[in-house]
Amino acid sequence: GAAPAGSQDAPSVRLWSDYINVPLHPKSIYVIRQYLHDGDCGCLEAFGQGESLLQDPACVEELEDRLHFYIEECDYLQGFQVLCDLHNGFSGVGAKVTELLHDEYSRKGILTWGLTPVLSTVGVNSNGWIFFPQDPQNSFYRLMNTALGIAHLSRHSSLFCPLSLSGSLGIK
Repeated sequence: GAAPAGSQDAPSVRLWSDYINVPLHPKSIYVIRQYLHDGDCGCLEAFGQGESLLQDPACVEELEDRLHFYIEECDYLQGFQVLCDLHNGFSGVGAKVTELLHDEYSRKGILTWGLTPVLSTVGVNSNGWIFFPQDPQNSFYRLMNTALGIAHLSRHSSLFCPLSLSGSLGIK
């Protein structure tokens, strides 16, 4: 039930999807348990970590069940849109999902959007620009994830479009 009017209790928030105002169908969210914010493994930071998630037959079966749930609701399936972070391990997840879609639905279009964040910067250089110095290991992971993500996603997509608010695809 809803909280009574005037109540100051905060709603229970467990996932990112709990923050959005549009309710999502339970079949549209798949929680990767080992990478929850309170999980053991930390964050999903490498392309190979993301790709290996879909090596687990139970994970692939669950993903296919959820996908088929929505496909059966379609009157005329024309294709798929895939939105994928390129800068972290989700590029590996997206690459594997796109490969599975391409293999199973080879006659359908796959429009893939590769998303990268804007790098925040703090500090002051000789030109007066403020910047954050980046950790070299994180920069290397970001570069490799982006490169591998672009290569794999474009191979299995009808159209691949990288998107970023910075001109460098989030790479320095």
